[in-house]
Amino acid sequence: MIVKVPHPVLTRPAKEVKKFDKKAVDIINRLKKILNSADNPKGVGLAAPQIGESLRIFVTKPREPDKIRVFINPKIISQSRKLSEIKRTDEDKDKSLAKEKKLEGCLSIENVWGYLKRPSTVKLRFMDDKGKIKEEDFNGFMATIIQHETDHLNGILFTQRVLEQNQKLYRIEKTEKNEEQLVEIVI
Repeated sequence: MIVKVPHPVLTRPAKEVKKFDKKAVDIINRLKKILNSADNPKGVGLAAPQIGESLRIFVTKPREPDKIRVFINPKIISQSRKLSEIKRTDEDKDKSLAKEKKLEGCLSIENVWGYLKRPSTVKLRFMDDKGKIKEEDFNGFMATIIQHETDHLNGILFTQRVLEQNQKLYRIEKTEKNEEQLVEIVI
């Protein structure tokens, strides 16, 4: 089950994984299962706090055919100065309004979307699901996912980032013709 706002686990920093034990493996398996079953919207990443576990673990799956990747105790060690907005590839078959408009959203905040600029490249240090420490560069859409999920581990929601950038938040509503339209959320 995905935890929704305003649950307090979503807004406090998660604890470091001290031991790669059965509990960590169980959390990773739950994250994978829940991410794979997320639909409407389809999820591309999920952090342990989003399933009620205050641990520094997240999983990603940017596109449907991709294998789920596991990130334990991730730390962004550098990032580009160049900013980019979410970009999707032509391979995306889901043409929902949010994807067409390049909006960022979150499985823990239903039907809230926003334009958000993030560094286009990040270098991440993390432990994988085999217990190996790695450093890897990510760019484009994957860099956005990494930053979004790392924010979750730091108790920061994407809506906070959108507001920090003086951007607007939106929800998707259906018109009388059953077409999707973006409606600004007035705060």
